[in-house]
Amino acid sequence: MSQYSPLDHLIINFDQGLRTVFGQPLGTTRPNPADKQMDAELSETEKREVVGLMRINHSGEVSAQALYQGQALTARSEEVRNNMQQSAWEENDHLIWCHKRVEELGGRTSLLNPLWYIGSFTIGAVAGAAGDKYSLGFVAETEKQVVKHLEEHLERMPQQEQKSQAILEQMKQDEAHHATVAIKSGGVPLPAPVRWLMGQMSKVMTATAYWV
Repeated sequence: MSQYSPLDHLIINFDQGLRTVFGQPLGTTRPNPADKQMDAELSETEKREVVGLMRINHSGEVSAQALYQGQALTARSEEVRNNMQQSAWEENDHLIWCHKRVEELGGRTSLLNPLWYIGSFTIGAVAGAAGDKYSLGFVAETEKQVVKHLEEHLERMPQQEQKSQAILEQMKQDEAHHATVAIKSGGVPLPAPVRWLMGQMSKVMTATAYWV
């Protein structure tokens, strides 16, 4: 197995960051859940709503990539680092699917994605430096909050918009799995003030990404 130096890890993270924000991320080549669904007829109002929601989810996946990469960079154990990188790899599928759906509907992704990435990478690196059990606890709490957002978006999604719903349903399954893996790997619950702060930061991002 290849052994990477700290400089190697920085270069790899820089490349992945560029791919996440500006390029084509490398996914697992899983089939896109939306491909099995029929296109729906949407009014202009419904289309704006779907684009806004999927733009939020795309930005959320940009942030997730950054969190995982930041945590992997500062993880203490190789096992935790590998788990973070595997989760990031799977999250890239979500990034690709959301991006494609936004484009199919004639929309664009958030102009603030570079900001979301830099901020989330910094938070992830700090969480990783705090220790693996707290870093894993941070993953579990993040994924728990993401699942809640996805459920809310599924409720808001027009009933006939099956393509976006299929993507969000698969994302929800994956996020719940990542949370379970993090807990089983030794993650500990975060203090209530930290969970509250994470929730407030998430609200700012979702409210902004819907429009910008």
